[in-house]
Amino acid sequence: MAEALHRAGAGVVIAAGSWAVEAAVADPLALMFLALRLAGAVIDIDILVNNAGIGRVGRLDEATADDLDAMHAVNVRGVFNGCKAFIPVMRKRGGGSVINMASVAGINDRLVYCASKFAVVGLTKAMALDEADSGVRVNCVCPGRVETPFVQARLAEYDDPEAARVEMSATQALGRMARPEEVARAVLFLASDASSFVTGSALMVDGGWSAGR
Repeated sequence: MAEALHRAGAGVVIAAGSWAVEAAVADPLALMFLALRLAGAVIDIDILVNNAGIGRVGRLDEATADDLDAMHAVNVRGVFNGCKAFIPVMRKRGGGSVINMASVAGINDRLVYCASKFAVVGLTKAMALDEADSGVRVNCVCPGRVETPFVQARLAEYDDPEAARVEMSATQALGRMARPEEVARAVLFLASDASSFVTGSALMVDGGWSAGR
């Protein structure tokens, strides 16, 4: 996503727990400080992509309250904290585009993960309405499974990772997982003026999963 935005002409700052700019998304003060640093450097902030996330396998009998809290801290509060820190900066500029990473989330053995991603969709729609008069558009992308290290790590949690891979690929009507660049193109669309009349949307990039394969 960062590469796609950079190729399109955006100046990109990557913030993560251990990246170009260190900022743990679960810490609201870290993101507030980052927003102030960037604003102080006279950097125009008009795109925000909230992409940090964690996952965990487990049905109701296996999931714990701690699992739920950990997932909520990053996947939900991370989005909330990012928006809380950066949307006010965008408002002052007269507008911007926020893209939150949600999920198709129809995963029957990822209870706490699903709960967090449904929450992201809800936050997105509510914030889109809140910001409708400010010029800040808020949307989310809902991928199916994507060939990333994140998914590789989730596959490794299964007793038979290869069988899990085949099953995960078959969930998509197109019969495969997405490539990272396919999700990046959706983010680029929502970040650009090509989507100037799109807000409050949950854009499915799921190979037909949500169509009811």
